[in-house]
Amino acid sequence: MAREQGRKLIAQNKRARYDYHVEDTYEAGLVLTGTEVKSLRAGRASLVDGFVDIDRDEAWLHSVHIPEYSQGTWTNHAARRRRKLLLHREEIDKIARRVSEKGLTVVPLALYFKDGRAKVEIGLARGKKTWDKRHSIAERQADRETEQAVGRRLKGMTD
Repeated sequence: MAREQGRKLIAQNKRARYDYHVEDTYEAGLVLTGTEVKSLRAGRASLVDGFVDIDRDEAWLHSVHIPEYSQGTWTNHAARRRRKLLLHREEIDKIARRVSEKGLTVVPLALYFKDGRAKVEIGLARGKKTWDKRHSIAERQADRETEQAVGRRLKGMTD
């Protein structure tokens, strides 16, 4: 069988981009069990409550929900167990230094397969204030309205 090529998105954390200003992103591998990989290949995962913690110079992904594999037996995994992230030592040290700053946290942004291997995109983020969220919504709404107006104009419709 041919090896998978490219990127296949499994789950995306849209809430993270709404709640945080993402300053920097990293791609990390995941240490998974067999039933976790099969469950991910079925396209089932949730990153909503997930976060990354640096513990004893290792990066760990917490609270990411990968449901049990339906055909799994007694070898099935726990759905919300912590999973080790595979990053270079320099990246872990850089993230640990930046997280020690006030207000920064590390959140998972996307979970995907890249060339057959499970990867997670993590982002170094700073929490948004309420007025920042309202500003983001207003900006997105204005962009949508201008795109609609341009589309109507190109089609020859008038308002």
